[in-house]
Amino acid sequence: GFIVDYPILLLDEPTASLDAKNSAAVVELIREAKARGAAIVGIFHDEAVRNDVADRLHPMGASS
Repeated sequence: GFIVDYPILLLDEPTASLDAKNSAAVVELIREAKARGAAIVGIFHDEAVRNDVADRLHPMGASS
């Protein structure tokens, strides 16, 4: 897990530049944090990861 179990995580592209194995490990850490009740706010350009870990989405950009 994470070194400290913070109640809120702010994530900026947590899987950017990672290979598939390490990306999966980070996604599992995010899932574990969610399971223990952490609030997570993140920026994800990887749609598969975003859809895997997000409970709610707020798209940003010209159309939002």
